[in-house]
Amino acid sequence: MYTAPRVLRRAAAAVTVALLATAVGCAPQPEEKASASPSGSAAKSCAKGKLATKTSGKLTIATDEPAYEPWFKDDKPANGKGFESAVAYAVARQLGYGQSAVVWQSVPFNKAFAPGEKTFDFDINQVSISAERKKAVDFSSGYYDVRQAVIALKGSKAAKATSIADLKGLKLGAQVGTTSLDYISDVVKPSQQAAAYSKNDQAVSALRNGQVDAIVADLPTAFYVTSAQVTNAEIVGQFENKGGTPEQFGLVLDKGSGLTSCVTSAVDALRKDGTLAKLEQQWLSDAVDAPVLK
Repeated sequence: MYTAPRVLRRAAAAVTVALLATAVGCAPQPEEKASASPSGSAAKSCAKGKLATKTSGKLTIATDEPAYEPWFKDDKPANGKGFESAVAYAVARQLGYGQSAVVWQSVPFNKAFAPGEKTFDFDINQVSISAERKKAVDFSSGYYDVRQAVIALKGSKAAKATSIADLKGLKLGAQVGTTSLDYISDVVKPSQQAAAYSKNDQAVSALRNGQVDAIVADLPTAFYVTSAQVTNAEIVGQFENKGGTPEQFGLVLDKGSGLTSCVTSAVDALRKDGTLAKLEQQWLSDAVDAPVLK
């Protein structure tokens, strides 16, 4: 995708950690933590660089196309730049695969967690962990804690909203299959049906063209939208986590994958040693504080 302005990065680094805790489609339903770290015989199968991957000696990682900022940079997942690209390579290293052993694959967002055998070892694409999705795929433990936010054009009626009640009469939009869309239907419960778009860029265009009053996206994406895509838009506010449980993005794997425990162990190690927090500060520091809509 595109480059987030450095000015926001400087202004927001400190607040990001407080706001987003340990961790940014558009992505999807509040969630529970994934399975715990492996033990016993499961742990022994995680020999570095020798996992039973789709291609022997290689680690195939998937994401959607285009690959948006701040998750990826310049629409090039393989360059190691952007939060999710950096996380993907950090996980790969934990598993014993260097950058040259990583193969990237393009998989549409909704297809990543749809039922059926996968062509990738794991997918990283702002996919929220949820009980419903776990029926079709496996997830690693969460690599990022996220909140959803509302974006509207400056000076509009939607931009003046200070509560969830103020949003109910508005035409809202979000990417299909995401928790962003779920928050509209489950939390806002608007009086008119929400607009669902196959890509987040389509939702952004609808906002720009006045086809919707506001759109919902994860907070880091919302800051990118307002700083680079629709500069006459602003973040109206963010939602509290439903049920008090953090919504988390997780790596997606085949249902029953033999890699799940190993990948989860890798993510847990990166959280424990502070790598995830450092990558968040480096790539997601544009996400500054935003008022909470109640």
